[in-house]
Amino acid sequence: MNPPQHLRRDYRHFQPLSTRWHDNDIYGHVNNVTYYSFFDSAVNSYLIEVGGLDIHNGDVVGFVVSSSCDYFASIAFPERIEIGLRVGKLGNSSVQYELAVFKAGEEEACAAGRFVHVFVDRASNRPVSIPQALRGALTALLVPA
Repeated sequence: MNPPQHLRRDYRHFQPLSTRWHDNDIYGHVNNVTYYSFFDSAVNSYLIEVGGLDIHNGDVVGFVVSSSCDYFASIAFPERIEIGLRVGKLGNSSVQYELAVFKAGEEEACAAGRFVHVFVDRASNRPVSIPQALRGALTALLVPA
């Protein structure tokens, strides 16, 4: 059985990254746990730059409550990659991101994953409605179900 294709054209935003020396494991490729760091960096860069998220002093923060990743082809240091980002579900206080790791310029993903953020009040850790500026940035990435 062939894995489902995750193609560049299916994503709304791309965050360029470079693999780092310490990303490689003993087998000579980027270790699976590092992909989650790529996802987190891509999402938070987008939220800060486009959505205006203030990670240091803002009243609202995003907590990851669920995540997964499927791997199709390996990447290694040194490699330029691009993390494709889209939103699959947008709720009142939560969002499901869908992400893919592409070698720079390639059409098919090496890995694809998802994670869910729940936005909470920094002081109480209780869920809150996604602030309007963030909601606008997330809506721009929303893909039809």
